[in-house]
Amino acid sequence: MTTAIILIFCVGYCLIACEHWIKINKTATALLTGIFCWTIYIIASPDKKEIYRQLIDHTGDFSGILFFLMGAMTIVELISSHDGFKVITDAITTRKKRALLWIISIVAFFLSSVLDNLTTTIVMVSLASKLLQEKNDRMLFAGMIVIAANAGGAWTPIGDVTTTMLWIGGNISSTAVLYRTFLPSIFCIVVPLILCTFSIHGSVVVSAPIAGSAVPRVKRNIVFFFGIGMLLFVPVFKAITHLPPFMGILFGVGVLWVVVELLHRGETNEVRHPFSVTTALRNIDLPSVMFFLGILVAISALESSRILIGFATIIDNHIQSRNLVVLITGFISSVIDNVPLVAAFMGMYDLTRFPMDHDFWIFLAYCAGTGGSI
Repeated sequence: MTTAIILIFCVGYCLIACEHWIKINKTATALLTGIFCWTIYIIASPDKKEIYRQLIDHTGDFSGILFFLMGAMTIVELISSHDGFKVITDAITTRKKRALLWIISIVAFFLSSVLDNLTTTIVMVSLASKLLQEKNDRMLFAGMIVIAANAGGAWTPIGDVTTTMLWIGGNISSTAVLYRTFLPSIFCIVVPLILCTFSIHGSVVVSAPIAGSAVPRVKRNIVFFFGIGMLLFVPVFKAITHLPPFMGILFGVGVLWVVVELLHRGETNEVRHPFSVTTALRNIDLPSVMFFLGILVAISALESSRILIGFATIIDNHIQSRNLVVLITGFISSVIDNVPLVAAFMGMYDLTRFPMDHDFWIFLAYCAGTGGSI
């Protein structure tokens, strides 16, 4: 049984990594991998009811992550549909390349601390592509935006999905990850910025005028600031109510839903439709949510079958330094998705060995979040 589960997981993992070559979406591979792992596990086990109970327990654990992601994506999509990010882009007026590089990178750094780093990268790269005409400039700015977005997502519990996983799992607290990884994250963006500054000069040539917004400025600003405010309120909601984070993000979706309904209540259904929460829910990146589901299902099978415990024992016997293990994980996350890596560590090491806010978890959040920039 153990060999079969490991083989299925490894094959699935390789197919996920080779998505662009085999032309099969990684979400489908992840879902099948998770289902096959649990199928082998329950077939080979005599106590079917116990395996079923384990699966239900795991489902309760990682469903919170999925609800949180869906809620956050909905808020971001509502902001985007109202052109809310123009609040940021309209404020950038400089055309000096060096100044523009610093401004865009710093904005990406702080924006990704409340949005996910993928959304931040898309928004800021879209802005840069409108401002820059030369290909080399676009490539340089895009690379720096990726670094800044990953660094910014590492120091808050809602900036990167792996940090969110650790936060929801009780491995880290919002305050600890804030004050213990903020300076390292600053270091992660400032050093590349200084190096890139010496390789650019002059002013940008605007390739095309930036289109205006069809949404009235007042409505755009209200949705933007309410949306960002709801995202920032999630850790506060958790601290006040002691409810899990997904309850806070669902509260934010509900509040923003009411705000959007009030803003568009005097309009016809045809006019309101593109700005409605119903449309936002249709436009969220559901395949990514399903990918996380497949990965978490597969990892939970490895955890329940105690394969991860055995793997952790092997690591402990051969590598004494936990910091070295996490550092290597950061480098591995540059070529392998960091979601299954962090999920595996959460399964291998429990909170009795490394309690909440232990250096191990904080360092893992930082390395997994920034390693992809390599």
